[in-house]
Amino acid sequence: MRIACLQFSPRLGNIARNLERAETVISRAEPQDIDLLILPEMAFTGYNFNSVNEINCHLEPTAAGPSTVWARSTARRLGCYVALGYPEYCAHSPSLPLGPVSRYNSAVLVSPKGDVLANYRKHFLFATDELWAEEGPEGFFSGDLPDGLGRLAMGICMDLNPRRFETPFEKYEFAHHILDSKADIAVMPMAWLTSQPAESVVDQAQIPDADTLAYWIQRLQPVLDQGGQGQSGETIFAACNRTGTERNACYAGTSAVVGVSKGNVKVYGRLGRGTEDLLVCDVPGPGKNSAAEWR
Repeated sequence: MRIACLQFSPRLGNIARNLERAETVISRAEPQDIDLLILPEMAFTGYNFNSVNEINCHLEPTAAGPSTVWARSTARRLGCYVALGYPEYCAHSPSLPLGPVSRYNSAVLVSPKGDVLANYRKHFLFATDELWAEEGPEGFFSGDLPDGLGRLAMGICMDLNPRRFETPFEKYEFAHHILDSKADIAVMPMAWLTSQPAESVVDQAQIPDADTLAYWIQRLQPVLDQGGQGQSGETIFAACNRTGTERNACYAGTSAVVGVSKGNVKVYGRLGRGTEDLLVCDVPGPGKNSAAEWR
């Protein structure tokens, strides 16, 4: 199976520029025979909005805005599944207790034919999300990919952490979701911050943020302890992060595709903290490619 992560640096609120930048990175990479393409959290709007009023004009209707239009077009063009994050508004009947509109930090999953397969709403919110979004009520996502590509679990960024950083660290909510759903693949669009100085994104752009990657793997500890529950005994974890800075936020980049089995972690590929590039990894499992190597 061939997985691609599109890491780039969106500019806050500049959707047209961000769409163009994503296309530039893909065109430069000239990917072939991808099975699954993943983009970051809120890939085309940017992430660091300060209020409902500020983000309102960038909210997209459920699986129907510019992000989903791009995902459907790209999925058909490349013949692959596409997962990406976007800010969603969902209209309700005014008579419902939820009120006329709900806002979510969401991710859409599209098939190679351009059909929307899932719309996942971020379950655990980061402090920035809480300024405008509601917690997704349905829990983490899991579902079978058609074409025999296996079972997929999906979360968004903060979902990998303890809920609100308040639940015990060792509860490992998303890792247990991977196990409980017997996922072959766990996909996570991200806007993950770095703890390193902002200058490192430029000065060490080609070098992955080792602390960030180690933490992501640490949050998969139950999978490492018990082994993957999918078809192969290995769960593939694909984290597509963004890079760059927004206001006072600096992002860690380091998008990675990792295989986790009992007692073993294999990094199939990762990007630097400051690079804009398409990471393409061949991993074991069903799909058009099955060689365990990456490029």
